[in-house]
Amino acid sequence: MSVLDEVLAANAAYASAFGTKADLAMPPARKFAVLTCMDARLDPAKYAGLREGDAHVIRNAGGRASDDAIRSLVISYKLLGTKEWFVIHHTNCGMEFFTDDVMRGLLGKSLETAALGAEGFYDVGTGPGSGEGSYVDWLTIANQEQSVLADVTRIRSHPLVPKTIPIYGYIYDVTTGHLVEVPSATKAGAPS
Repeated sequence: MSVLDEVLAANAAYASAFGTKADLAMPPARKFAVLTCMDARLDPAKYAGLREGDAHVIRNAGGRASDDAIRSLVISYKLLGTKEWFVIHHTNCGMEFFTDDVMRGLLGKSLETAALGAEGFYDVGTGPGSGEGSYVDWLTIANQEQSVLADVTRIRSHPLVPKTIPIYGYIYDVTTGHLVEVPSATKAGAPS
C-alpha cells in the first residue's frame, strides 16, 4: 500500500539525469517567492513557468500567511535576495469546507482520517482523540478573495517585512488553470 518503492524508483531515475543541477545557486534566479496551497492539484512550476532554481515556493494548507510562512518569506528576502512575493490561493480549496470548531471536534473524537460527505467532514474513527486541536488556529477560509487580502495585508504589515517588496494577490482557478488577480490584495501589497 505504501508508495515508498515508487518514490525511490522515481528518485533514482531523476538522480541519474541530474546533470548540471548541482551547480544551481542557492538564491532563486528569478528573485521571487510564491506562497501557495499544498493542494496536489496545484503545480506552481507549471502555472508560474518555473524551472528548478527559479523561485522559492512556500506551501501550506490554504497558502495562508502563517507565522512559519512569513518566517520563510523573510528568510527568502533577507538572506537569499527575493524582491517580489506572490500569495496564491485557489478555488475549491479544502480549507473552505470546515471551520476551526469542526476541526477541533473531529480531532477530539479520533485521530483517524475523517470522511467528506454532503454535509461536510465527519468522523469515522473510533478514537481516542485529542483536545490539542483546540490550541491551533487552523486558518480556514470562508471567502477566497477576503483570505487573499487578509494574508497579503498581514504580510505587508509585519514588522520584519520591508515596505519596498511588492506582494501580489491571486486566486488559481482549478477548473481553468488561470491565475485571477485579487486587485484589493495587490493594492494592499503595493510597495511604499
